[in-house]
Amino acid sequence: MKIRVLGTGCAKCKTLYNTVVKALIELDIAADLGKVEDIKEIMTYKIMSTPGLVINDKVKFSGKVPSLEEIKKLILEEKEN
Repeated sequence: MKIRVLGTGCAKCKTLYNTVVKALIELDIAADLGKVEDIKEIMTYKIMSTPGLVINDKVKFSGKVPSLEEIKKLILEEKEN
């Protein structure tokens, strides 16, 4: 599973990244987790605001920090696919 947090390093972006880490630990799921901070690369995902959450190359959220439970649900859905 490939997960990317899109954002230029703002507080919300860091919160999202840390929440994703917590979700992966709680679910005991290994993933290729990374941050995308380059604005040109972020623009390739066609989101209008950060932070953004991308799982397996699919944009799941942008412009807000989803809850831990929402992130866990998205991870589990992608794991099943």
